[in-house]
Amino acid sequence: MPNEKIPYKIYLNEDEMPRAWYNLRADMKRKPAPLLNPGTHQPMTAEELSGVFCEELVKQELDDTTANFEIPEEIRNFYKMYRPSPLVRAYCLEERLDTPAKIYYKFEGNNTSGSHKLNSAIAQAYYAKKQGLKGVTTETGAGQWGTALSMACAYLGLDCKVYMVKCSYEQKPFRREVMRTYGASVTPSPSMDTQVGRKILAEHPGTTGSLGCAISEAVETAVGSEGYRYVLGSVLNQVMLHQSVIGLEAKAALDKYGVKPDTIIGCAGGGSNLGGLIAPFMGQKLRGEADYRFIAVEPASCPSLTRGVYAYDFCDTGMVCPLAKMYTLGSGFIPSANHAGGLRYHGMSSTLSELYHQGLMEATSVKQTEVFEAAEYFARVEGILPAPESSHAIRVAIDEARKCKETGEEKTILFGLTGTGYFDMTAYEKFHDGQMEDYIPTDAELEQYRNTLPKIG
Repeated sequence: MPNEKIPYKIYLNEDEMPRAWYNLRADMKRKPAPLLNPGTHQPMTAEELSGVFCEELVKQELDDTTANFEIPEEIRNFYKMYRPSPLVRAYCLEERLDTPAKIYYKFEGNNTSGSHKLNSAIAQAYYAKKQGLKGVTTETGAGQWGTALSMACAYLGLDCKVYMVKCSYEQKPFRREVMRTYGASVTPSPSMDTQVGRKILAEHPGTTGSLGCAISEAVETAVGSEGYRYVLGSVLNQVMLHQSVIGLEAKAALDKYGVKPDTIIGCAGGGSNLGGLIAPFMGQKLRGEADYRFIAVEPASCPSLTRGVYAYDFCDTGMVCPLAKMYTLGSGFIPSANHAGGLRYHGMSSTLSELYHQGLMEATSVKQTEVFEAAEYFARVEGILPAPESSHAIRVAIDEARKCKETGEEKTILFGLTGTGYFDMTAYEKFHDGQMEDYIPTDAELEQYRNTLPKIG
């Protein structure tokens, strides 16, 4: 079968869908550092975390040893509405680039939320419902996570309160209206509705907000509302666990045709999509079964891996969440109001940060205008209008394929196409009209936030 012509789209059937999520941490010899209580600086206990998160999700968050978590039948049945998602051989892109490289992408935009976020949203909503809760609170950047969670909550009959980063709230009104269609309340963050929101606005009048700000507001609302818990769309171990379905499906599809990727590329904001895509491949690397090159791609305007420091920091701007050891720009860092909303987070997943720190994966940053150049090129060649976040991965995949043309190497490239960009037309408009600017923070700007990092150890 390895010599058989590979179809444009490789689909698994329902019976081939993963029956268990894969916990990458189980195969890590050096585990990610634990979450710390911001008051005592001691590892967070399950009891402490249960005041914020659902109990079953807390178990998944803290488990570093169980390799596989069975996916409940109710969640698998929901997945069947849009999964398995296609693995696409980018024949048209290969031909246009005139490259010897073979390019594949895992497309996660074939559901109403438009992105991979639904994979974890339904899982987190399911555990909240199972616990007997009234509803959940959350943050959202570009709006994909808020959309996905509002869909999952509507399906299960849960209330959903979303704090949306203010610049995205204003730039993407249609994404906001999809959330409201599914019954969610959507508040621009920072807002006057919470104590931490009022504090941030007093300190930074006119701020466009950040994911860190929105997280603070969502956590405060959850803790202060009986029958509610907070859920997060990225960063946490539990989210990467749920997103492992992306990589598990991609690997199963490639295995059908005897294909092994050389390079695996994903956009990186908090880490859920990248972590989910690379999970089974990184597991093989950790076990010594195979080797791969992994590349995390982040915006030059918010470069946590490439220009951040590896240290304990708050997960939110309001400093009400636990401390996580991660590559961070500082919890007070508020990125420029660029359009890659889902990548505007000051830190990176503790698991991915540890893998990067060990030299098991690479990272690079790209400018916003270069990202949209790649997005437009891809749309014209492959026929899919990509989300700005996904287009970071597309940018580097194209660059790697062009390098193969220069060297004559026949490498196989796999990247994650996390979602579609149909609600991002304001950004595309600015790009086409020449109004999009590249903002890169200076060393002096980043240094002022590094100086505010908590002193741990």
